[in-house]
Amino acid sequence: MAVDTAGQLRAVTGELSDRFFERDDVVRALVVAMLAGQHSLVLGPPGTAKSELARELTGRIEGAELWEILLSKFTSPTRMFGPIDVGALSQGEYRQVYDGRATTAHIAFMDEIFKCSTAALNETLAFLNERIYHPENGGAPVRCPLISAITASNELPVGEESAAIYDRLLVRIEVGYLADPSNFAALIRSAVTEQKAPARTTVTLEQLQSAVTKEVPAVEVPDLVVDAVCTLRAALRRQELVSSDRRWRQAVRLLQASAYLDGRDAVGESDLTVLTHVLWDSPIQRPVVEREVLQMVNPDAREALDLADAIEELEAQLDAKVGQSREALNDWAIKEANGKLARAGKKLAKLRKEAEGSGRSATSIDRVIARQRAVHARVLTEALGVDASMVQTQL
Repeated sequence: MAVDTAGQLRAVTGELSDRFFERDDVVRALVVAMLAGQHSLVLGPPGTAKSELARELTGRIEGAELWEILLSKFTSPTRMFGPIDVGALSQGEYRQVYDGRATTAHIAFMDEIFKCSTAALNETLAFLNERIYHPENGGAPVRCPLISAITASNELPVGEESAAIYDRLLVRIEVGYLADPSNFAALIRSAVTEQKAPARTTVTLEQLQSAVTKEVPAVEVPDLVVDAVCTLRAALRRQELVSSDRRWRQAVRLLQASAYLDGRDAVGESDLTVLTHVLWDSPIQRPVVEREVLQMVNPDAREALDLADAIEELEAQLDAKVGQSREALNDWAIKEANGKLARAGKKLAKLRKEAEGSGRSATSIDRVIARQRAVHARVLTEALGVDASMVQTQL
């Protein structure tokens, strides 16, 4: 009986999305990157569950050698790749102990990646890009079994050395603090109430290796998708957003991995949404990339993006009203914000229904729906005084 690796990974994705609030897109992007044999970066402020999410995902691969490190400017290459064997050294033999280090890892989690020391920089680049390590004694390069590395950082890279590592991280994902007050309330409740043991689906190392080396590369990439990628590249170049040919080529495997995860044997235009995590260098560029990508995915996304702009404007107005009286906030919410957000929610629900009825992906619309719900929840709690625990029933 054939093993449904993609189905198991979809279950993993669902379980982690349920556990980590407002991280659905993050979880899926990390799984797609792993299936593509590529590396990812989770970028966001401290306290956004970056490390916890990475550990929980990597721990779902049974039989894999996992390796984790918190980097600093003082981290030595031997701490990462293998300390000197003192016993052998006393016998006049220079040898490193590789067990339990990056050198033997199938999956790696590297926290504070851009604090990598200058001494370890070249070996880290070779480890990520070529999966090799050059021993301290100058011996033959050691082949590393690394499939994928998840990295995390609180800040963007500064300087050419960090930029070199940044370039090796194909998938880049921004995370922030919880936006929806009801999700925040649920997070607080989870700290004081006993939680039942969550479902824990796993896949074996052999399953993952087979998916990465055989099943994902076998997913068809139709000419229609190739044409769409070429069109997207031209559109982004007009916006002065230029990615290297290498990055575009590597992104094809991500498209295949996205289709595989959804249980399809051919890439569709909906899989282009994963490129919103690939084709930007600075977070300020991400919305531009997202708009260009989503406009290509389906016509529903265009209208959803217009609604997203209106929703973001309302949130900006709410932020600007900090310090105003409760009466002023109530007046603005009742006369303007609440009605606009409610109408946007109804329109988005209609767009989603139309997309599903036409067999188109609703992923991009779901993303805007999540933002609408989060901003509407803020208006209800901050401007109208609704209890956060009651917000879900109000929306």
